[in-house]
Amino acid sequence: MTGIRLNAPAPGWAIEADVVVVGSGVAGLTAALRCTAAGLRTAVVTKALLDDGSTRWAQGGIAAALGDGDTPEQHLEDTLVAGAGLCDEEAVRTLVTEGPDAVRRLIATGAQFDLDADGDIALTREGGHHRRRIAHAGGDATGAEISRALVTAIRDRAVRIIEHALVLDLLTDEDGRTAGITLHVMGEGQHDGVGAVHAPAVVLATGGMGQVFSATTNPSVSTGDGVALALRAGAEVSDLEFVQFHPTVLWLGPESEGQQPLVSEAVRGEGAHLVDASGTRFMIGRHELAELAPRDIVAKGIMRRMQEQGADHMFLDARHFGAEMWETRFPTILAACRSHGIDPVTDPIPVAPAAHYASGGIRTDLHGRTTVPGLYACGEVACTGVHGANRLASNSLLEGLVFAERIATAIATDPASAPGTGTGIPGTERPAAPVPATAAVPGAEPPTAAGAAAPGPLAGAGRPSDAEHPGALSPVDPEGWGGRVGEPVHLLALETRHEIQRIMTAGAGVLRSAESLAEAAGRLARIEHDASDERKSAEPGVEAWEATNLLLVSRVLVAAARAREETRGCHWREDRPDRDDVEWRRHLVVRLTPDRTLAVRRTDTAAFPPVAPVAPVAPATPATPVTPHAPREPQP
Repeated sequence: MTGIRLNAPAPGWAIEADVVVVGSGVAGLTAALRCTAAGLRTAVVTKALLDDGSTRWAQGGIAAALGDGDTPEQHLEDTLVAGAGLCDEEAVRTLVTEGPDAVRRLIATGAQFDLDADGDIALTREGGHHRRRIAHAGGDATGAEISRALVTAIRDRAVRIIEHALVLDLLTDEDGRTAGITLHVMGEGQHDGVGAVHAPAVVLATGGMGQVFSATTNPSVSTGDGVALALRAGAEVSDLEFVQFHPTVLWLGPESEGQQPLVSEAVRGEGAHLVDASGTRFMIGRHELAELAPRDIVAKGIMRRMQEQGADHMFLDARHFGAEMWETRFPTILAACRSHGIDPVTDPIPVAPAAHYASGGIRTDLHGRTTVPGLYACGEVACTGVHGANRLASNSLLEGLVFAERIATAIATDPASAPGTGTGIPGTERPAAPVPATAAVPGAEPPTAAGAAAPGPLAGAGRPSDAEHPGALSPVDPEGWGGRVGEPVHLLALETRHEIQRIMTAGAGVLRSAESLAEAAGRLARIEHDASDERKSAEPGVEAWEATNLLLVSRVLVAAARAREETRGCHWREDRPDRDDVEWRRHLVVRLTPDRTLAVRRTDTAAFPPVAPVAPVAPATPATPVTPHAPREPQP
C-alpha cells in the first residue's frame, strides 16, 4: 500500500457485500451476473446510470471465431500481428479459444445479434482481421444491444445497484488485503455523499481514460478513476503508453473538444475508402489490407497525409453504399453525421484520429487478479496482455466478456472471498457458508448447494431504499472509515482538467517525441506542485476528484512514453521512428511509491510475470524518466 488516498470526507454510511463490482459495461455486468449466480452477494457501483458506460457506444461489434472456416488460431494470429510483438500469447489464446462460447452465453442471456438470410449470425470484417468474424447488432448499435441484455439480466436477478456513484479509494484490512471501497453518491436515492461498501473482493471495471485528451470517443465519465485508485492502492499498471487513437472519428472542427462521434471501422469493413480532398485513396500501397490495416497503421497513414498536405482532416467515402444500406446497416452513424450537417449518402465524411482506447491498464493475470490481494480488474481498465501495443478491432467487448467470467470463477473459489469470511473490519463478519466451486451461466438459476448463501439485504434492483432493504446500512466505525486508509492527496480545481487535456493532446497525442513528452512532464509536474499548496487545493467534490485522477494517470502515461525509446503499435515516437525488438519487446510496469513518485521497471519478456505482491520499489527521480535498460547517450 502507498498510504495515499483522495482527500474526501469520512464515509457517512456503509453497506456489506461479498463482491463489489465498480462499472456497468460488458465486463462489470458480466462479472456481477456470474458472481450472483455463484451465490455471492454482489453490489454494482456505477458512475452514471447503469447503461451509461462505454459499452453502449461500441458500434462495430464483438470479434469471435464463429464463422465457417474461421478458427481460434486464425483469430490469434490476427491479434498477435496487431499487437506488434507485445501480446502475451497465453492471454490471447485464452481469449480466442474461450471467446466463441462466451458469445453464445451472452446470446443465451438475451443479446440479439443481426442474422443473415440463413438465420446464422451475420459477420463482418474490421481492420486487422483477415476473415469476417465481427458479430453486430442493430446494424451499428452492438454495444447498446449488449448493454440492454445485460442490464435486463442484472435487474431480473435483483442485484444491488448504486448509480451516480464515483469510486474514490480502496479499503484494506490489517494484512493489506482488499476490504471494500469508499465512494461518493451524487445525490440520488437513499445514499448521498461519501460512503463505503465493505467487501473482501473488489472488481474494477471502470472503463478507460480517454478524457485525458481534448478529443476522444470516450464518454465524459472516462476519467481513469479505476487506474488511479489502483495506483494509490499500490497496484501495478502496465502498457499505459499505448493509447489507441481511432483513425475515423467525425471531424467537427479544429476547436471541437470532448466526446466526438465515432465512425465505426465496420464502415471500412463494408467497403468505404479513405481519401484526401482530391479523392485520392492514400492507404493503397501503405499496407496489404489498405483501409483495413490495424488501427495504428491507418491512424499513422491519415496523420502523414494530413502533414503532407497541411490539412486537419481526411475523408471517408462511402457514397457508393446508397441510402438503403446506410439506413439499415449504419443507422446510428448516419443519424450522427446528419445531426452535424453531413449526409454520408451524398458527401464524403470528414474524419481525423482521436483518443479511443487504452491498451494498457491495471496489470492482471489470466484470472483478473492484480498485485493487491482481493482486487480484480477487467475490461478496458485492465491490462491482461491481450492487446499488446495496439488492440485489434472488436477484441475489447470479447476481452471484457471472457475475463469477467474468469474473475467470477476465481472469486467463487477463493476462500477469502466466500460468504461469511468478512472483510477484516469489525462488525462485518457473517456466519460461514460454502460457495459453489463454479459460477453458473448468466441468466441461469443460482446454485442450490447445501449451505449456499441466499441473497441477503443487498439483493434488490434499482436504487435502494430503507423500505426495500431493511438493515442494508451498517454503522460505520468511530473513525468513520471501516478500513485502512492513508494520507490524503491535495485536489485540483475544475479548470485544471482542461489544462491537463491540452497538455496531453499537444505532448502525448498521436505524434510524440522526447521534446514534446519532456514539455508535457514538466507542465504536469507544475500542476502537481501547485496543488500541494493548501491555499490552492480544491475542496473535495466530483470535479476535483476527477481532475486529480486525470493528473495521476497522465503522469504515468507520459513517464512510460518517455521511457519507451522506440515506435511500436500506437506509441509513435517521431524521434525514435523504428521498432526495436532487442531492447523493447517487453512491458513497462509502473507503481506509485509512498512518496508519490513513480517507479518504472521493465519485464524480461513480452509475457507478464506473476501478479504476486512485490517488495516496495525505490522511487524514481521525479524530473527524469526511469531508464530500465543500459543508459544511452543523452538526446538533444
